[in-house]
Amino acid sequence: MNSCHNCKECTKVKHRTLEEKKKLIKRLNIIEGQVNGIKKMLEEDRYCEDILIQVSAINKSLKSLGKEVLKGHLNTCIKKSLKEDDDTAIDNVIMLFERLSK
Repeated sequence: MNSCHNCKECTKVKHRTLEEKKKLIKRLNIIEGQVNGIKKMLEEDRYCEDILIQVSAINKSLKSLGKEVLKGHLNTCIKKSLKEDDDTAIDNVIMLFERLSK
């Protein structure tokens, strides 16, 4: 189901436990610190290779965060849909992987 982003009735939500939220926010705070570190490196005219290494580290951190969110999605949202015999769950996962692989 696609949402129009104009009303609450058609917007999907995922309620996470406090522990899940803390874990994901902690990861985001680390990524934010890495981005701020690169900004500082640019302001200090640091060497290109050093900056590129940090960019690579941020990419890895973002991929790791994405994997955690995906695991949670598969273990909760998709599992629930499959238990409810919602066949569109498989189509949604396929479309998600197609979008993520672009």
